[in-house]
Amino acid sequence: MSRLVSAATKTAGTRTGKLLESGLILSAASLLTGLGNLAFQAVIGNQLKESGEFSLANNTLNGFMGLLGLPLAIVTTAITHYIARFHFSGDDARLQGLLAGCRKFLFRLTLVGSALAVAAVFLAQPLSHLFNFPRISLTFMALGCVLAGLWGGLVTALCQGLSWFKRLALIGFLGVCLRLAFGWFIMLKYPTAEMVVLATGVMALANLVLLYWRKDLVRPAPSVSPWNREFVEFLILSAACVGGNYCFIQSDQLVAQKYFPDAARDAYSAAGVFARALPITVAPLLTVLFTHRSTAHTGDALREQLKLIGLFTAGLVGGLIGLLVLKGVCLKAIGRYTPESAAMIGHLATTMVFVGLLQALGMWALASRWVKIALLYGGLGFAYWLTLFFLGKTPATLLHTMPVAAGTAFAALFTFWLFAMRGGKIQPPPQ
Repeated sequence: MSRLVSAATKTAGTRTGKLLESGLILSAASLLTGLGNLAFQAVIGNQLKESGEFSLANNTLNGFMGLLGLPLAIVTTAITHYIARFHFSGDDARLQGLLAGCRKFLFRLTLVGSALAVAAVFLAQPLSHLFNFPRISLTFMALGCVLAGLWGGLVTALCQGLSWFKRLALIGFLGVCLRLAFGWFIMLKYPTAEMVVLATGVMALANLVLLYWRKDLVRPAPSVSPWNREFVEFLILSAACVGGNYCFIQSDQLVAQKYFPDAARDAYSAAGVFARALPITVAPLLTVLFTHRSTAHTGDALREQLKLIGLFTAGLVGGLIGLLVLKGVCLKAIGRYTPESAAMIGHLATTMVFVGLLQALGMWALASRWVKIALLYGGLGFAYWLTLFFLGKTPATLLHTMPVAAGTAFAALFTFWLFAMRGGKIQPPPQ
């Protein structure tokens, strides 16, 4: 018996080491991807000369399309959790059954999404009015790109759940190269926000690379539907956490789009590009954390997870300091420097540090299945959005409200997280 326990411990340690190594590789690759995205911002920043067009493009990409993509993000998060559990427990039969069930589910989701896209033809005008989009063509373009990204969500779930972080890094890098090349070419002829959205949609083609490893995915196995009681319960928790993530990191852009004049919105969007890059750049560490904590909660695994939290926090703080020092250089690099945008970066970057820490605690709670804390995270995110929506009707008010609201939310969530850690809730996931 002792030999079996020793062998199991050694295997778990080996998997943990490989997981963290691959995760760090993903983080390093994401730095290159981030530079590619900043280069794309430089392209559109210099090409979109008309006032309000730069912010319109970014607010559509992040705020509007992020909102439309929430259902897919919720399902993807839940599937990732279960793929990771079955993979690391060595339950290959249930894993292959889940993958087969997910393929059928995604095919049906695509059909439903297509039907909703047709129905959205009648909703495009109200949506454009609600979010203050000046052209209905932009709404149509965003709807089409969200639909095209359905299968990309499955690719992300597979790579993350199976710990294929190197493959995920490759897909991300190829995607940003496609976006940059196509965006640069198309923007030379058609410098509009619609083409910015289209260039982002082209990124989805990078997911086809996963077909090279299709033999690793398609194996004979009974089909197991993911729709059981346990999955639905976790789906609800995923909805709370994914919704909270969106509210904390993207919802302010919809507020700015609705209330700010064009010039102020452009300055705010330019500052937001770099402020939001803080949590996004170190987000791969949370990707690793979520997969890792979905499979193990105790011993060496817990220590490795706390190390990831420490690295994540250090990355946020280091990025904040660097951005405050180099904010003028950064804004000039994308052709969007103004005194107004430079003055906004401090408030936005401070807010995004709190947002990043909130995301870390939210992902920890979700992977741990801490129901109350996961739901609290979602509730705090929604309250944050409502606060910004009702109070942030001018740039000055919004910029002063955001760090206070985000800091208050972090203090509340961190307090409950500490109580959970000290209260013995560190339990292994159910088998």
